[in-house]
Amino acid sequence: MHFDHFEAIHASRDLGLRLSPADAGPVDVSVHPPFTDLRSVQTVIEAEGIPVALGAQNTAVEDSGAFTGEVSPLMLAKLHVQYVIVGHSERRQLFGESDEVVSAKLRAVLRNGMTPIVCVGESLAEREAGLTHDRLAGQVEAALGGLAPEAVGGLVVAYEPIWAIGTGQAATPDDAQEACAWIREVVGKAVGAEPAGALRVQYGGSVTPDNTAELLACEDVDGALVGGASLDAARFVAIVKAAGSVAR
Repeated sequence: MHFDHFEAIHASRDLGLRLSPADAGPVDVSVHPPFTDLRSVQTVIEAEGIPVALGAQNTAVEDSGAFTGEVSPLMLAKLHVQYVIVGHSERRQLFGESDEVVSAKLRAVLRNGMTPIVCVGESLAEREAGLTHDRLAGQVEAALGGLAPEAVGGLVVAYEPIWAIGTGQAATPDDAQEACAWIREVVGKAVGAEPAGALRVQYGGSVTPDNTAELLACEDVDGALVGGASLDAARFVAIVKAAGSVAR
């Protein structure tokens, strides 16, 4: 919940001045402003040819109806939103979103021709209790269960260890690789090796320009879900460039 629409316009233009198509070329980049900024950011991105896709932070389950305060996935698609985050740890923890709600939101995003970024992750207590694998498998299976293999292969799953978000305590590359490989293994058992290999698995948790390349060099870490560092255009572009250096 950062930046009003005036600040978002400024931040988008700052990003556009710093991020060249060559920098973004090897990787897919998306920005996910609050709902009130989406139209403003969409206009800047499209008018100035900034090489990023527009994303949203959340969505309603239903396309329309008497759901006061919700934002429809159909409305997001009309704004040329391409990616929607579903099941972020803050939505799960602060707003009580269950695995069933996350699954329904994922399907709403797909139904409207957008790509969901499905967040999964364990708390510090779960990690210390040795429940990381169980927690990740449960979240992944609940979110993706029943989807066709080809649909799964086009998704993005973001591993965000709750214990590392906003704490400055990033997971080590070994931690990230182990968790992302496990997620891919769970998906492979459910729908097969080919869609599991095509699935993009991100790491998100105190991502910075200094640790991006090391994290993304891991075999099963395909990208980064960037939090606080994305609020500063210079830092965000440095992360994009670091990711691009690995992709090349």
